[in-house]
Amino acid sequence: MSRRGVVGGIVAAIASVAPLSGVAHAQDLDCRNFVYQEDAQAVFDANPADPNRLDEDRGVDDGIACEVLPHRPTASPSRASVPVPLTPTRGVQGGTGGAVHAGPSVWDVGLGAGLTAAGVLAAVVVLRRMRRG
Repeated sequence: MSRRGVVGGIVAAIASVAPLSGVAHAQDLDCRNFVYQEDAQAVFDANPADPNRLDEDRGVDDGIACEVLPHRPTASPSRASVPVPLTPTRGVQGGTGGAVHAGPSVWDVGLGAGLTAAGVLAAVVVLRRMRRG
């Protein structure tokens, strides 16, 4: 096998993995990251494309995030309202719900299958070339 083939294989491997490096560092939130439904709804409303899959309850997506979480208690009129941060405070321990489909998305499965098929095809090509020469 020539050095060009080896270098080309390395470049192809790096080029196929480099676009995924940003995905590995993304913060994936789910209903367990929130204490109250209103906090999850605020994150959902900020990006209605729902990359965190906060509206993954049974049935049709209705635009209501993490319906299983409790609602924030209403303050009595005598108390001054205190702003509450919209960031999750209890991490994984917060909330009781979660997405019904907690596994990988269709995109993730398709990408993995495509990369696996490309790796198998590359291995077959390399083995055939090695047997010829």
